[in-house]
Amino acid sequence: MKQGIHPEYRDVVYQDVGAGFSFLTRSTERSNETIQWEDGNEYPLIKVEVSSASHPFYTGKARMLDAAGRVEKFNKRYGKAAKK
Repeated sequence: MKQGIHPEYRDVVYQDVGAGFSFLTRSTERSNETIQWEDGNEYPLIKVEVSSASHPFYTGKARMLDAAGRVEKFNKRYGKAAKK
């Protein structure tokens, strides 16, 4: 690999501002904010709006759409016009 062209890959903390959930991972993202983590070390802080703690799919609050009902409604509304 060429030296000096790759971004710095380091430990960072991502914080879900809506759910108050934080996790430590590695990233090349930059931040001016820092936070002291559970291990006593200080890491860059990246604030995010959605994470696995607040996303409806992962929290079980996702709505399932009735696809069959939607198809029947479409055919009922537009099916006759397509046959002409």
